[in-house]
Amino acid sequence: MRALAKPRPGPGLELADVPEPHPGDDDVRIRVLRAGLCGTDLHLHGWDDWAAAAVPRTPQVIGHEFYGVVDEVGRNVTSVRVGDRVSGEGHIVCGTCRNCRAGRRHLCINTIGVGVNRDGAFADHVVIPAGNAWVHHDDIDPDLGAVFDPLGNAVHTALSFPLAGEDVVITGAGPIGVMAAAIARHVGARHIAVTDLSDTRLELAKGAGADLLVNAATSNLGEAMRELGMKEGFDVGLEMSGAPPAVADMLDHLNHGGRIAMLGLPKDPYPVDWGKVITHMVTIKGIYGREMYDTWYTMSSMLSTSPALREAISSVITHRFPAEQWEDAFATAASGECGKVIIDWS
Repeated sequence: MRALAKPRPGPGLELADVPEPHPGDDDVRIRVLRAGLCGTDLHLHGWDDWAAAAVPRTPQVIGHEFYGVVDEVGRNVTSVRVGDRVSGEGHIVCGTCRNCRAGRRHLCINTIGVGVNRDGAFADHVVIPAGNAWVHHDDIDPDLGAVFDPLGNAVHTALSFPLAGEDVVITGAGPIGVMAAAIARHVGARHIAVTDLSDTRLELAKGAGADLLVNAATSNLGEAMRELGMKEGFDVGLEMSGAPPAVADMLDHLNHGGRIAMLGLPKDPYPVDWGKVITHMVTIKGIYGREMYDTWYTMSSMLSTSPALREAISSVITHRFPAEQWEDAFATAASGECGKVIIDWS
Protein backbone atom coordinates (compact mmCIF):
# COMPACT_ATOMS: atom_id res chain seq x y z
CA MET A 1 0.00 0.00 0.00
CA ARG A 2 1.01 3.66 -0.31
CA ALA A 3 2.33 5.28 2.85
CA LEU A 4 4.20 8.44 3.78
CA ALA A 5 6.98 7.16 5.99
CA LYS A 6 10.11 8.18 7.82
CA PRO A 7 12.53 5.73 6.15
CA ARG A 8 15.47 6.37 8.46
CA PRO A 9 16.56 8.79 11.19
CA GLY A 10 17.09 12.29 9.82
CA PRO A 11 15.17 14.94 7.88
CA GLY A 12 12.76 13.95 5.12
CA LEU A 13 9.94 11.55 4.31
CA GLU A 14 9.19 9.15 1.46
CA LEU A 15 5.97 8.09 -0.24
CA ALA A 16 6.70 4.39 -0.35
CA ASP A 17 5.08 1.01 -0.95
CA VAL A 18 4.81 -0.77 2.42
CA PRO A 19 3.07 -3.98 3.56
CA GLU A 20 -0.61 -3.64 4.42
CA PRO A 21 -1.35 -3.87 8.16
CA HIS A 22 -3.85 -6.33 9.58
CA PRO A 23 -5.81 -5.93 12.82
CA GLY A 24 -5.17 -7.90 15.96
CA ASP A 25 -8.03 -9.48 17.87
CA ASP A 26 -9.09 -6.18 19.45
CA ASP A 27 -8.24 -3.85 16.56
CA VAL A 28 -9.86 -2.41 13.47
CA ARG A 29 -8.32 -1.63 10.11
CA ILE A 30 -9.43 1.61 8.46
CA ARG A 31 -9.26 2.56 4.79
CA VAL A 32 -8.03 6.13 5.09
CA LEU A 33 -9.92 8.68 2.96
CA ARG A 34 -8.63 11.98 4.39
CA ALA A 35 -5.80 12.96 6.71
CA GLY A 36 -5.02 16.26 8.39
CA LEU A 37 -1.51 17.68 8.47
CA CYS A 38 -0.44 18.71 11.98
CA GLY A 39 2.51 20.64 13.38
CA THR A 40 3.70 17.36 14.86
CA ASP A 41 4.09 16.00 11.33
CA LEU A 42 6.23 19.01 10.41
CA HIS A 43 8.49 18.25 13.37
CA LEU A 44 8.79 14.63 12.25
CA HIS A 45 9.60 15.72 8.71
CA GLY A 46 12.30 18.11 9.91
CA TRP A 47 13.64 15.64 12.51
CA ASP A 48 14.32 18.09 15.32
CA ASP A 49 15.45 16.99 18.79
CA TRP A 50 11.88 16.26 19.88
CA ALA A 51 11.24 14.03 16.85
CA ALA A 52 14.51 12.15 17.29
CA ALA A 53 13.59 11.40 20.92
CA ALA A 54 9.93 10.50 20.20
CA VAL A 55 10.20 8.06 17.27
CA PRO A 56 11.20 4.62 18.59
CA ARG A 57 12.16 3.07 15.26
CA THR A 58 12.34 3.57 11.54
CA PRO A 59 10.95 2.98 9.01
CA GLN A 60 7.67 4.32 10.41
CA VAL A 61 4.49 5.65 8.85
CA ILE A 62 3.51 9.05 10.27
CA GLY A 63 0.16 10.91 10.55
CA HIS A 64 -2.49 10.87 13.28
CA GLU A 65 -5.42 13.03 12.11
CA PHE A 66 -7.68 11.03 9.80
CA TYR A 67 -11.08 9.87 8.65
CA GLY A 68 -11.92 6.66 6.83
CA VAL A 69 -14.02 3.51 6.50
CA VAL A 70 -13.52 0.36 8.55
CA ASP A 71 -12.76 -2.54 6.22
CA GLU A 72 -11.59 -5.26 8.64
CA VAL A 73 -12.17 -5.96 12.36
CA GLY A 74 -10.51 -8.29 14.86
CA ARG A 75 -12.36 -11.35 16.10
CA ASN A 76 -13.10 -9.85 19.53
CA VAL A 77 -14.50 -6.56 18.17
CA THR A 78 -18.23 -5.95 18.60
CA SER A 79 -18.45 -2.16 18.98
CA VAL A 80 -17.32 -1.29 15.45
CA ARG A 81 -18.44 -2.87 12.19
CA VAL A 82 -17.08 -3.14 8.69
CA GLY A 83 -18.41 -0.15 6.76
CA ASP A 84 -18.48 2.22 9.72
CA ARG A 85 -17.13 5.69 8.99
CA VAL A 86 -14.72 6.73 11.71
CA SER A 87 -12.14 9.15 13.00
CA GLY A 88 -9.42 7.95 15.32
CA GLU A 89 -8.38 8.99 18.82
CA GLY A 90 -4.62 9.10 18.36
CA HIS A 91 -3.65 8.44 21.99
CA ILE A 92 -3.50 4.74 22.80
CA VAL A 93 -3.52 4.21 26.55
CA CYS A 94 -2.52 1.32 28.80
CA GLY A 95 -5.78 0.89 30.73
CA THR A 96 -3.97 -0.14 33.92
CA CYS A 97 -2.20 2.95 35.33
CA ARG A 98 -3.83 4.93 38.14
CA ASN A 99 -5.30 7.55 35.80
CA CYS A 100 -6.69 5.00 33.36
CA ARG A 101 -8.31 3.02 36.18
CA ALA A 102 -9.83 6.24 37.53
CA GLY A 103 -11.37 7.10 34.14
CA ARG A 104 -8.81 9.80 33.34
CA ARG A 105 -7.41 8.10 30.27
CA HIS A 106 -6.17 11.33 28.69
CA LEU A 107 -3.67 11.47 31.58
CA CYS A 108 -2.29 7.95 31.03
CA ILE A 109 1.43 7.92 31.83
CA ASN A 110 2.03 5.18 29.23
CA THR A 111 0.34 6.87 26.25
CA ILE A 112 1.46 5.76 22.79
CA GLY A 113 0.85 8.18 19.94
CA VAL A 114 -0.43 6.98 16.55
CA GLY A 115 1.94 8.20 13.86
CA VAL A 116 4.59 9.13 16.41
CA ASN A 117 5.35 6.07 18.53
CA ARG A 118 3.74 3.56 16.13
CA ASP A 119 2.66 3.46 12.49
CA GLY A 120 0.15 6.13 11.59
CA ALA A 121 -2.50 7.25 9.14
CA PHE A 122 -0.66 8.85 6.20
CA ALA A 123 -1.34 5.64 4.31
CA ASP A 124 -4.02 3.70 2.49
CA HIS A 125 -4.74 1.78 5.71
CA VAL A 126 -4.16 2.26 9.43
CA VAL A 127 -4.78 -0.12 12.34
CA ILE A 128 -5.90 1.13 15.76
CA PRO A 129 -7.61 -0.46 18.78
CA ALA A 130 -11.36 -0.67 18.27
CA GLY A 131 -11.88 1.49 21.35
CA ASN A 132 -9.99 4.32 19.64
CA ALA A 133 -12.34 4.42 16.66
CA TRP A 134 -15.00 7.15 16.85
CA VAL A 135 -17.99 6.14 14.71
CA HIS A 136 -19.68 8.96 12.76
CA HIS A 137 -23.06 9.30 11.11
CA ASP A 138 -22.78 8.38 7.43
CA ASP A 139 -23.54 11.92 6.27
CA ILE A 140 -20.48 13.58 7.82
CA ASP A 141 -18.21 15.38 5.38
CA PRO A 142 -14.91 13.46 5.09
CA ASP A 143 -12.85 16.64 5.42
CA LEU A 144 -14.64 17.53 8.65
CA GLY A 145 -14.13 13.99 9.94
CA ALA A 146 -10.40 14.36 9.32
CA VAL A 147 -10.09 17.33 11.70
CA PHE A 148 -11.82 15.79 14.72
CA ASP A 149 -8.46 15.32 16.46
CA PRO A 150 -7.46 19.02 16.38
CA LEU A 151 -11.08 20.07 16.88
CA GLY A 152 -11.01 17.99 20.04
CA ASN A 153 -7.97 19.92 21.22
CA ALA A 154 -9.85 23.18 20.63
CA VAL A 155 -12.98 21.95 22.41
CA HIS A 156 -10.99 20.59 25.36
CA THR A 157 -9.14 23.89 25.71
CA ALA A 158 -12.08 26.24 25.14
CA LEU A 159 -14.47 24.40 27.46
CA SER A 160 -12.01 24.06 30.34
CA PHE A 161 -13.69 27.12 31.87
CA PRO A 162 -17.21 28.58 31.49
CA LEU A 163 -17.28 31.05 28.57
CA ALA A 164 -20.88 32.20 28.38
CA GLY A 165 -20.98 35.97 28.81
CA GLU A 166 -17.20 36.17 29.34
CA ASP A 167 -14.54 38.21 27.58
CA VAL A 168 -12.14 35.77 25.93
CA VAL A 169 -8.70 36.24 24.41
CA ILE A 170 -7.11 33.61 22.17
CA THR A 171 -3.37 33.87 21.52
CA GLY A 172 -2.49 32.12 18.26
CA ALA A 173 -4.70 31.90 15.16
CA GLY A 174 -3.48 28.58 13.88
CA PRO A 175 -6.21 26.07 12.97
CA ILE A 176 -6.83 25.07 16.59
CA GLY A 177 -6.98 28.70 17.73
CA VAL A 178 -9.47 29.49 14.97
CA MET A 179 -11.57 26.47 15.94
CA ALA A 180 -11.48 27.67 19.56
CA ALA A 181 -12.87 31.03 18.44
CA ALA A 182 -15.75 29.20 16.77
CA ILE A 183 -16.42 27.19 19.93
CA ALA A 184 -16.30 30.32 22.12
CA ARG A 185 -18.82 32.02 19.82
CA HIS A 186 -21.03 28.93 19.81
CA VAL A 187 -21.24 28.76 23.61
CA GLY A 188 -21.95 32.48 24.07
CA ALA A 189 -18.77 34.40 24.90
CA ARG A 190 -19.33 38.18 24.98
CA HIS A 191 -16.13 39.46 23.35
CA ILE A 192 -13.56 37.29 21.53
CA ALA A 193 -10.18 38.80 20.70
CA VAL A 194 -7.59 36.78 18.76
CA THR A 195 -3.91 37.62 18.43
CA ASP A 196 -1.38 36.41 15.88
CA LEU A 197 1.38 37.70 13.59
CA SER A 198 -0.34 36.53 10.39
CA ASP A 199 -3.13 38.63 8.89
CA THR A 200 -4.14 35.62 6.79
CA ARG A 201 -4.79 33.51 9.86
CA LEU A 202 -6.43 36.38 11.70
CA GLU A 203 -8.94 36.70 8.87
CA LEU A 204 -9.77 33.01 9.30
CA ALA A 205 -10.45 33.71 12.98
CA LYS A 206 -12.77 36.55 12.02
CA GLY A 207 -14.70 34.23 9.74
CA ALA A 208 -15.03 31.73 12.59
CA GLY A 209 -16.53 34.27 14.99
CA ALA A 210 -13.83 36.49 16.49
CA ASP A 211 -14.90 40.05 17.30
CA LEU A 212 -11.47 41.67 17.21
CA LEU A 213 -8.22 40.77 15.49
CA VAL A 214 -4.89 41.83 16.98
CA ASN A 215 -1.73 41.63 14.91
CA ALA A 216 0.83 41.43 17.70
CA ALA A 217 3.49 43.00 15.48
CA THR A 218 1.64 46.33 15.45
CA SER A 219 -0.80 46.26 18.38
CA ASN A 220 -1.47 44.68 21.78
CA LEU A 221 -4.33 43.59 24.01
CA GLY A 222 -4.48 46.95 25.78
CA GLU A 223 -5.54 48.58 22.52
CA ALA A 224 -7.96 45.70 21.94
CA MET A 225 -9.61 46.33 25.31
CA ARG A 226 -10.04 50.00 24.54
CA GLU A 227 -11.56 49.22 21.14
CA LEU A 228 -14.00 46.77 22.72
CA GLY A 229 -14.92 49.25 25.47
CA MET A 230 -13.64 46.95 28.21
CA LYS A 231 -12.78 48.57 31.56
CA GLU A 232 -11.42 45.39 33.14
CA GLY A 233 -9.23 42.59 31.81
CA PHE A 234 -10.18 39.48 29.89
CA ASP A 235 -11.88 36.77 31.92
CA VAL A 236 -10.54 33.73 30.09
CA GLY A 237 -7.39 33.24 28.03
CA LEU A 238 -6.86 30.39 25.57
CA GLU A 239 -3.13 30.10 24.81
CA MET A 240 -2.58 28.41 21.43
CA SER A 241 0.68 29.98 20.23
CA GLY A 242 3.51 28.69 22.41
CA ALA A 243 4.99 32.19 22.06
CA PRO A 244 6.36 33.78 25.27
CA PRO A 245 5.47 37.39 24.24
CA ALA A 246 1.86 36.31 23.65
CA VAL A 247 1.66 34.74 27.10
CA ALA A 248 3.12 37.87 28.71
CA ASP A 249 0.62 40.11 26.89
CA MET A 250 -2.23 37.84 27.96
CA LEU A 251 -1.17 37.95 31.63
CA ASP A 252 -0.84 41.74 31.48
CA HIS A 253 -4.45 42.07 30.31
CA LEU A 254 -6.19 39.34 32.27
CA ASN A 255 -8.74 40.28 34.90
CA HIS A 256 -8.00 39.48 38.55
CA GLY A 257 -9.23 35.94 39.11
CA GLY A 258 -8.86 35.24 35.39
CA ARG A 259 -8.27 31.77 34.01
CA ILE A 260 -5.92 30.52 31.31
CA ALA A 261 -6.03 27.20 29.44
CA MET A 262 -2.67 26.53 27.78
CA LEU A 263 -2.38 24.27 24.74
CA GLY A 264 0.44 25.91 22.74
CA LEU A 265 3.81 24.18 23.16
CA PRO A 266 6.82 26.51 23.41
CA LYS A 267 10.07 25.69 21.70
CA ASP A 268 12.09 26.46 24.84
CA PRO A 269 11.43 27.25 28.51
CA TYR A 270 10.60 30.90 29.24
CA PRO A 271 10.07 33.14 32.29
CA VAL A 272 6.59 33.91 33.65
CA ASP A 273 5.63 36.76 35.97
CA TRP A 274 4.62 34.48 38.82
CA GLY A 275 4.13 37.45 41.14
CA LYS A 276 1.29 38.59 38.90
CA VAL A 277 -0.14 35.07 38.70
CA ILE A 278 -0.16 34.84 42.50
CA THR A 279 -1.36 38.32 43.45
CA HIS A 280 -4.02 38.38 40.72
CA MET A 281 -5.12 34.86 41.66
CA VAL A 282 -4.84 33.61 38.08
CA THR A 283 -5.68 29.96 37.40
CA ILE A 284 -3.51 28.23 34.77
CA LYS A 285 -4.45 24.83 33.34
CA GLY A 286 -2.31 22.79 30.96
CA ILE A 287 -4.11 21.00 28.12
CA TYR A 288 -2.90 17.96 26.20
CA GLY A 289 -5.06 16.30 23.56
CA ARG A 290 -8.67 15.44 24.26
CA GLU A 291 -10.50 14.11 27.31
CA MET A 292 -11.22 10.50 26.45
CA TYR A 293 -14.00 10.39 25.54
CA ASP A 294 -16.01 13.26 26.97
CA THR A 295 -14.54 15.68 24.43
CA TRP A 296 -15.55 13.44 21.53
CA TYR A 297 -19.15 13.28 22.74
CA THR A 298 -19.24 17.04 23.25
CA MET A 299 -17.89 18.03 19.85
CA SER A 300 -20.04 15.49 18.01
CA SER A 301 -23.15 16.75 19.79
CA MET A 302 -22.37 20.42 19.11
CA LEU A 303 -21.69 19.80 15.43
CA SER A 304 -24.83 17.68 15.00
CA THR A 305 -27.06 20.49 16.29
CA SER A 306 -25.43 23.57 14.75
CA PRO A 307 -25.03 24.06 10.99
CA ALA A 308 -23.33 27.40 11.75
CA LEU A 309 -20.68 25.69 13.87
CA ARG A 310 -20.09 23.03 11.19
CA GLU A 311 -19.58 25.80 8.65
CA ALA A 312 -17.21 27.69 10.95
CA ILE A 313 -15.08 24.62 11.64
CA SER A 314 -15.03 23.62 7.96
CA SER A 315 -13.86 27.12 7.03
CA VAL A 316 -10.57 26.38 8.80
CA ILE A 317 -9.68 23.96 5.98
CA THR A 318 -8.00 26.08 3.33
CA HIS A 319 -5.93 23.62 1.27
CA ARG A 320 -6.42 20.09 -0.04
CA PHE A 321 -3.80 17.97 -1.81
CA PRO A 322 -3.76 14.43 -3.22
CA ALA A 323 -1.35 12.08 -1.48
CA GLU A 324 1.07 12.23 -4.39
CA GLN A 325 1.50 15.98 -3.77
CA TRP A 326 2.45 15.55 -0.11
CA GLU A 327 5.54 17.76 -0.50
CA ASP A 328 3.35 20.67 -1.58
CA ALA A 329 1.06 19.98 1.37
CA PHE A 330 3.96 20.11 3.83
CA ALA A 331 5.38 23.26 2.25
CA THR A 332 2.00 24.98 2.50
CA ALA A 333 1.54 23.99 6.14
CA ALA A 334 5.08 25.11 7.01
CA SER A 335 4.49 28.53 5.42
CA GLY A 336 2.12 29.53 8.23
CA GLU A 337 -0.04 31.40 5.69
CA CYS A 338 -2.84 28.87 5.65
CA GLY A 339 -5.45 27.17 7.76
CA LYS A 340 -5.80 23.41 7.96
CA VAL A 341 -4.18 21.34 5.20
CA ILE A 342 -5.89 18.08 4.20
CA ILE A 343 -4.29 15.19 2.29
CA ASP A 344 -6.68 13.10 0.17
CA TRP A 345 -5.90 9.36 0.34
CA SER A 346 -9.02 8.20 -1.51
